[in-house]
Order: sequence, then C-alpha cells, then structure tokens
Amino acid sequence: MEILWSLLTLPYAPVRGLTAVLKVVAREAESQRQNPVHIRRELEEIDAAAAAGELTEEERNRLQQQVLNRLVSPAVPSGGTDRPTRGR
Repeated sequence: MEILWSLLTLPYAPVRGLTAVLKVVAREAESQRQNPVHIRRELEEIDAAAAAGELTEEERNRLQQQVLNRLVSPAVPSGGTDRPTRGR
C-alpha cells in the first residue's frame, strides 16, 4: 500500500520539495532580519542619511523606531496568533 501511495503522490514531490526549501529560506531571512549586527548596520545607515540631509529628524526617528522594534518584538511565527492568552 505504501508503494502505491508513493507512486500516486510522486507528481507532487517537486511541490513538497519547493515548500520545504521556501520554509528554510523564510526562516533564514527572519533570522537575518533580527540579527543585531544587521540592525546596527541599518541604524548607522539611517544616521548617515540623516547627517547627509536625506532624512528629516522625524523620518530618522520613525525609521530608527521601526528598526529597534524588530529587536524588542520578534515577528509572530506563521500559524501563530498575536492575541494574548488568558490566565486561568
């Protein structure tokens, strides 16, 4: 029976493989996005743009806050919920 199932689902193997690869890529991208080294580099780029006059003070503060929020509140994993749980 297992052989029959394997033969019947064989056409879907590339889709399953692609899904697995995409999950790994998404997990790595999120890891890189929250890496403190990358966050520091982004903050330095924002400061450099503000010093060059490319950003206003309000834009600079808003961008810095967005970057820092990634350190404090990591993204909710897919399938998760962002609602707080009730204590019992």
